[in-house]
Amino acid sequence: MNEGRTVFSQVMQPIHRQEFQRSVVRYGGDYKVRSLSCRDQFLAMSFAQLTYREGLRDIEACLRSRADQLYHLGFRSRIARSTLAEANEKRDWRIYADLAHTLIRKARSLYQDDPLGIQLEETVYAFDATTIDLSLSVFPWAWAQQGKSAVKLNTLLDLRGSIPTFIEITSGRTHDVNALDCLPIEPGALYLFDRGYLDFARLHRLHEVPAYFIVRTKANLRFIRYTSRPRTPGSGVRSDQIGRLRYAPSRKKYPDRLRRIHYIDADNRMALVFLTNHLRLPARTVAQLYKLRWQVELFFKWIKQHLRIKAFYGTSYNAVRTQIWIAICVYVQIAILKKQLRLPHSLHNILQVLSVSVFEKVPIYELLTRTAPQSPGPCSSNQLTLWDL
Repeated sequence: MNEGRTVFSQVMQPIHRQEFQRSVVRYGGDYKVRSLSCRDQFLAMSFAQLTYREGLRDIEACLRSRADQLYHLGFRSRIARSTLAEANEKRDWRIYADLAHTLIRKARSLYQDDPLGIQLEETVYAFDATTIDLSLSVFPWAWAQQGKSAVKLNTLLDLRGSIPTFIEITSGRTHDVNALDCLPIEPGALYLFDRGYLDFARLHRLHEVPAYFIVRTKANLRFIRYTSRPRTPGSGVRSDQIGRLRYAPSRKKYPDRLRRIHYIDADNRMALVFLTNHLRLPARTVAQLYKLRWQVELFFKWIKQHLRIKAFYGTSYNAVRTQIWIAICVYVQIAILKKQLRLPHSLHNILQVLSVSVFEKVPIYELLTRTAPQSPGPCSSNQLTLWDL
């Protein structure tokens, strides 16, 4: 990378200007805009994510203090708190959702050959939701229950690279399983679900595509066993059965065969029961795949701890969605940099270094691979001392 470019502009490099501008035009983002284009709004909000700014006044003060550097960071207009607040309220959040999906496609192409730790050809996804609590007095439109407000991030995570491929933002009162209606289904892919997504009608729609799923269920599921497969001693598999659902309403929703696997997790001392429509995988592999579902929980933990999605700069529905999608863009941009530069550091360490170096003009690879200065060695015994103690 060019040594004359700031670190911040290098982080923003994966954004294709023409593709971004097409989204802006599609949703009329810059229509009748005199100052602060959608690109400048995105840069300001990304700067806030990278440097952990607390609010709009904080963003304005920091950027104005380095006004001489703004052009080199990519800004083409002056950043004011009121203008940025208005942009977050009124500019269509779908502009930044489209940008996130463009970056996601690029990231997935970079991580598609990453190993899963399990020999498997299918693409494996984990689907889950996390709740972001809000203040009811400030966000009345996000009312959830009993005097609380919240929004949910329903996320489909590609386990190769932990890249979010689909995000649906819903109100806190929307049940998690309803997000399955919007889930993009890829033929031949394998989807991992927790027990909250045990809806046989929706799971059968995946089966008809056809796609595969593994979902955790309850041990008392009413199930008609047709055949039992042999199990390997010491594998943790107690039973591996193929059959159909016994309960008539459930069997009507899912009339095809299913596979039920009873597995004992010795590490956590838990008995787990899985349902899957994948009839060929070894039972032990099914249990190992379900353990990979924990990556989506780690993804939620990471973005909540290291990005600004728990405290918002605006209070409207549009402002909240805009901030969340820009945070996802920043996450994916860092993932792209990590892969392109072949950095051994974790995403957390990369983000920490970038947060204090955005104004520096140094290649990112050099910034992250600098060796710490060596401490001076002990003084030579031949060195004279000025004072005798």
